[in-house]
Amino acid sequence: MWVVFIGFVFAMLAVDVFALGGSRAHKVSIREAAVWSVIWVSLALGFDAGLWFYLKQTAGTEIATAKAMEFLTGYVIEKSLSVDNVFVFLLIFGHFSVPVQYQRKVLLYGVVGAIAMRIIMILAGSWVVTQFAWVMYLFGIFLLITGAKMLFSNHEADVENNPVLKLAKKLLPFTNEFHEEKFSIKRDGKRFFTPLLLVLILIEVSDVIFAVDSIPAIFAVTTDPFIVFTSNIFAIMGLRALYFLLADMADRFHLLKFGLAFVLMFVGIKMLIVEWMHVPTDVSLMVIGVILGGSVVASLLTSRNQHKI
Repeated sequence: MWVVFIGFVFAMLAVDVFALGGSRAHKVSIREAAVWSVIWVSLALGFDAGLWFYLKQTAGTEIATAKAMEFLTGYVIEKSLSVDNVFVFLLIFGHFSVPVQYQRKVLLYGVVGAIAMRIIMILAGSWVVTQFAWVMYLFGIFLLITGAKMLFSNHEADVENNPVLKLAKKLLPFTNEFHEEKFSIKRDGKRFFTPLLLVLILIEVSDVIFAVDSIPAIFAVTTDPFIVFTSNIFAIMGLRALYFLLADMADRFHLLKFGLAFVLMFVGIKMLIVEWMHVPTDVSLMVIGVILGGSVVASLLTSRNQHKI
């Protein structure tokens, strides 16, 4: 199953790069982003159905239903938390004034890097949770604190004073301007790097930071490394399409971060009380759906009223 899924991921990346011009500079339309968003969600749901049928034949209906529900809940958590990535990507692209036709290539490379990092983090996390069960309580406390901080934080971070950015500028020579979609150029026989590489570095760093939140969150649903990995990867693979879909209307979902914060806090509480109370996976999925749905509806209603005013 691991081999088949990883092969599927590489196949989809190859389709994106070679068949659909994923590495070629062009502006992604809302229609294209919407189509790819539907494709990725459909593939995730199709995978879940296939997982259920496979496990039903090999392990029985009860296990198949449990694992399929774990995947679906994990996917919803990861997909919803990836929305926070979108807001940060908007901040980074806006700070560097990255032309829209170059953004897709940066995100493509970001996805490849994120997949590699997630594999390492998920396998390491699964081993730690298996060896030291008490770590789950640390995860729960961490998610509670993260959710509380998210309630009072904003995305107006000082990008220019980012320590990673400062270190990169000290170590590498950079140009002041973009050179199409290139990450580096040669000038007078010397290699220079373009601001697009700085953008890619910050995108990768932001994904690591978000992975620290999202991976512990899904461990509250399941500790099965295959379920954790597949739900994470499906969310990551659909992240670029989600970004371009929401890029022009992110301000319409200004209350969504509060919903995400409450999701993290709910998951953290679930991990802390597991010794005394087990919250079924289907109940968790329903609670998360209500929280996210409520924040989306509230965002749309308030932004519409503000627009009328």
